[in-house]
Amino acid sequence: MQLCAPHQTFTARAPQAVWDFPVQMWDRVLAKVNRAVVFMDDPCAEVLHWSAGGAAALFDAGARNVKQFSSFESCGEDEPKAVFVVSTLLKGRTVDTLKDIISLSHLQYCVVITAVSHPLHLLANNVAPSADLDGATPVFEQLEDKLCEWMGDMNYTAEVLHVPLSFAPVSQQLLLAPAFARLFPLLPPDLRALNAKRPGKKRFASLLDVDMHALPAELQLEIKALTGALNALFEATGTREESFAVGPMSRLIAGELAGHPQAKNRRKTAPNKASIIFVDRTMDITGAVGHHGDSLAEKILTALKPLPGHVTDVQVDMRELTGVLIGPGSENCVAPGCLAQPQSPAARSLWEAMLTSKHKEGVMEVRRQLVEAASKEKLPIKMSMGRVTPEQLCSYARPFRGDTGALETHCGVLQLGLATAQTLQHPLLPRWDACLAFERLLLQALGDADFPSVLSQMLPLVTPRAGQHGDSGGFARDECGPDELILLLAYLYSLADEAQPTGERDDTRLGAEVEKLERELIGGLTLAITRETRLSPLLQKLTGCTQAEELSTERVHSTLERMFETLSGLSHARDHLKQLRHVYTASDGVHQATYRPFLRQVLQEVFHPDKHECPDIEHMSGGLTDLLKTGFSMFMKVSRPHPTDNPLLFLFLVGGVTPSELRLIKETVTNLKPGSQVLVLSTRLLRPTDVPELLFGNQRLTPDIGV
Repeated sequence: MQLCAPHQTFTARAPQAVWDFPVQMWDRVLAKVNRAVVFMDDPCAEVLHWSAGGAAALFDAGARNVKQFSSFESCGEDEPKAVFVVSTLLKGRTVDTLKDIISLSHLQYCVVITAVSHPLHLLANNVAPSADLDGATPVFEQLEDKLCEWMGDMNYTAEVLHVPLSFAPVSQQLLLAPAFARLFPLLPPDLRALNAKRPGKKRFASLLDVDMHALPAELQLEIKALTGALNALFEATGTREESFAVGPMSRLIAGELAGHPQAKNRRKTAPNKASIIFVDRTMDITGAVGHHGDSLAEKILTALKPLPGHVTDVQVDMRELTGVLIGPGSENCVAPGCLAQPQSPAARSLWEAMLTSKHKEGVMEVRRQLVEAASKEKLPIKMSMGRVTPEQLCSYARPFRGDTGALETHCGVLQLGLATAQTLQHPLLPRWDACLAFERLLLQALGDADFPSVLSQMLPLVTPRAGQHGDSGGFARDECGPDELILLLAYLYSLADEAQPTGERDDTRLGAEVEKLERELIGGLTLAITRETRLSPLLQKLTGCTQAEELSTERVHSTLERMFETLSGLSHARDHLKQLRHVYTASDGVHQATYRPFLRQVLQEVFHPDKHECPDIEHMSGGLTDLLKTGFSMFMKVSRPHPTDNPLLFLFLVGGVTPSELRLIKETVTNLKPGSQVLVLSTRLLRPTDVPELLFGNQRLTPDIGV
């Protein structure tokens, strides 16, 4: 089935064709929603939010109502048609929710749209794919019968279909897959958990040895769902891809994509060529938890509250543009704004600048666009030069208040302007600068002293300064709170082993000192966290408690012990690499110690003028021809595929990408001037505080896929 316009040849228009793919998929959904109540789960809602403008697109297409996909929702008596849009397998909890909603309603026509393909449904139901099916979808057909049964009449109409709704175009450089936001590369504790269930002789020596069949069924299905989504993207754009991988989880995903059963015919006829490099987030935790990125978008994502049900977007307070009094208690009187503005070219351009420019440049561009919008509407504003302040940005936005036409025309730019102003005046923003300052100190200290000495510098930070109190506990606004301390520990441990001389790594005395210091840090952090009067979202997720009153000393202590167990293995993630092993360069007496971003090193290798082969960027074979080519290349001059053989390169970050890394990729590609275009795909857009949740959570091996 052709999912979009006829295939285009990959020229300068290629990224736009890929970027348009999610919009085209939503057009298929919108064609079904006329006169219907639409029920949608959170990942699909987020994709719609970035692709087509959210609920407004559904109402414009004729939807009568839009509701959350929940057992607590239903249709009214005068609403006979419903469309359900879900990102999950039609199995388990998803089917239970469908039954609950339909049983509470008076439906005569149901449409169920899932982002998961039918072949994966066969696998999840332990049904072997067969050539005899000839396009039939027995799992979907069985559910259609069930839907009619739940509606109360087998003559009513039910449709079940697959539409690939996995990717959200967050920018012209980035596609995200919100349904896979929890997917994260495996860590040493996961290897121990896998080995605990295997006989002694069959245990894996490292994560690199783990194969797909050794993973729990839930994780296998999630990986197969991701590769199915990528296959749909490549099918729609007529792409024949070569897959490469850096890291154990990336090897599994790239191998699964290379051997995808539905991809074999596509690769025979697809006119366009592309390369895709999968990179594990664990190859560079330093870059994910650090505050060195100088990114406006990163600060906005960190400072403002997330939109309910969304992984990426945030809530922007819009009271500045209304007559509502700004004060405690009026926060929920006006619906929040957001960052996603797919319908406004000016706002899309501004968001692109905020996402891929340095902080100062991003803020200047926000001011310029606000001034330009006010000038177009001939609104009175007081021009001022010099440093951009939040008060100044708000003063440029206020004249739009009460002018409905101007508000509607420039609403996107105004929301981004207010998001910037609210971030610049956020009370906890000084903690960002405090973290940055201490990260710089740690970076230099690692090269000058042994690890216990550096780790001991963390001890004073876990005790709040006497007589000062922050909003949520004992820490002042300009010092590191529990969240920031956890980030600093992750930053330090991610560099620890690499920064130490080889002889010190196995020193028993130093190991005992580190253990002693870790016990002291666990004790200090336990005391600090139990004194918090309000738990941050990160602490809620790590401890499993939503209120400070629920927190016990034992619970916090055991959480921190597990955290340090994971931290100890962070700096070994690159041990298997031959060339790209280092992200830390020690001081040489003339130059200070520096952090070398892993992604920059990968791109420099990929686009090296000599086009030499990097042993760490592994090509994943997709068939017998590739295997033979790989085998012969060991003793004959047979060239292996190289990422730059093709005009388009997809860089897929498994576990998330930061706004700072997006700018780094853009700048590196611009400087290297390669012949290939680069597009970034990832599972999520990271805030620093997202990383501890992914590192120290317990759902990496057994993700919640609703089955």
